[in-house]
Amino acid sequence: MTSTLNRRQFVKAAGAGIAAALTGAKPLHSGTPESVLSVDPTPRFDLSPYLFMQFMEPLGTTDGSVAAAWDFKTNRWRPDVIEVTQELAPTMIRWGGCFSSYYKWKEAVGPRDKRKPMINLLWGGIETNQIGTAEFVDFCRQVEADPLMCVNFESDGRKHWTKDPFGSVRCGDAQEAREWVDYCNNPTNQLRLSHGHKDPLRIPFWQIGNETSYSTKGFDCETAAAKTVEFAESMRKADPSIKIIGWGDRGWARRMIEVAGEHLQYIAIHHMFRPDREQKGSPLQGTEYRKDPARTWAHLMKAYKAHEQKIANACEQVKGSGIPLALTECHFALPGRNRCEVLSSWAAGVSYARFMNVHLRYGQFLKIGTLADFCGTRWQVNAVMIPVPGGKAFLMPVAKVMKFYREHMGSNFLQIRHVPDGLDVAASRRDSTIILHVINTKRQRSVTVDIDVEGHDIKSGKIYEMATDPEFEVIAANPDPLVPKVKRLNDSNWTFPPASVSAVELVVA
Repeated sequence: MTSTLNRRQFVKAAGAGIAAALTGAKPLHSGTPESVLSVDPTPRFDLSPYLFMQFMEPLGTTDGSVAAAWDFKTNRWRPDVIEVTQELAPTMIRWGGCFSSYYKWKEAVGPRDKRKPMINLLWGGIETNQIGTAEFVDFCRQVEADPLMCVNFESDGRKHWTKDPFGSVRCGDAQEAREWVDYCNNPTNQLRLSHGHKDPLRIPFWQIGNETSYSTKGFDCETAAAKTVEFAESMRKADPSIKIIGWGDRGWARRMIEVAGEHLQYIAIHHMFRPDREQKGSPLQGTEYRKDPARTWAHLMKAYKAHEQKIANACEQVKGSGIPLALTECHFALPGRNRCEVLSSWAAGVSYARFMNVHLRYGQFLKIGTLADFCGTRWQVNAVMIPVPGGKAFLMPVAKVMKFYREHMGSNFLQIRHVPDGLDVAASRRDSTIILHVINTKRQRSVTVDIDVEGHDIKSGKIYEMATDPEFEVIAANPDPLVPKVKRLNDSNWTFPPASVSAVELVVA
């Protein structure tokens, strides 16, 4: 039954002009305005280019992820994965997560026949270490993303990760972290030179601590803060220019800043949100979401609320410190045969856009952000889906939305004065161009507005629009109804179709 439904949605979306028919959209430039969409053009704060980070972690048997992206026959990244990631164009990619707590970087550098396989203690299976530091940096360079490395922070104090079942030591200390920075960034590092890398691998961002506060079996806040100072001082002896991210989630941020703030450029938090738990009677699990599309839509449109509360609380923790937030992991965490298929739907794509508007609104304090686990072989929260053993990699709805925002975002945040009912709007500015990030949260109804930029005349405008049936599920590279359509704004009156994500770019006098 599942495959039949997927195929039906797939075929429906393939027809010419099908998006407008599926959404029941009114003519795009007609109708009586229901309200005014008004924006103040005064810049409020700078927006970071790193709000479009991706996160790469070898997930073992849980998800093919990194290994699926590597061609072991030719010892290179799969060209289709590189190509689709270049299209996504993430501004930063992070290596490691929980995996970092038992990762020994020296096992994954140098000649391939000398690399030591490891047990992936959390995610299961054997990690071959054929993909290591140099390969990760190579990937980042090919897709023009800044690399971020997460170090082994003494296994985050969790004894069950300090050794594998056969007695191999998996705990990494400050000296090991310092040697890693030196290997990557020191032009004269002899070990790296002996491995054939003449030029530094150059990793500018490093994270100390990963979800350290999430377990009572690891470090407490005081211990973690003191050890963060120790690690930061050691790592900066290898390269004083690196930018360091310390762990501060679950109420740790203020104390971490008090103890280690002089050594940190960012405070890390994570959010794996579970709206199926937070919303009573949620259909966001298994294949329940297919039974009542309207109910599914309603739950997905509310999912951002818990995330906004999480971000708001974290901002309060760092306010006044001068140290911004780094949301280095963030994604839905939904049950469903380890697949979470609802996340392949356009309904989820519109929900992701609401999360992006949250990130923009809190961009005064949030400077690094993501919404996905980047790549993999299962229907989880991957930005890039990798068919195996063959087939072309493609972008999932979360990637479509992140790419769309990255391409249509200004450098300064603007205040929206009035938002018409049914729309979720954020705004930014790039020189004389005002960009409105408009989400029509109505599943079956368009919304017509008059657009007003306070104190300015609109000289010209373009609308970039993504819209299709909310039930459409992305299951292959083509056909793709989520290619943005470009339309001209001839006056201030505009109609946003149902279930749409739009970027309105206005040139003002």
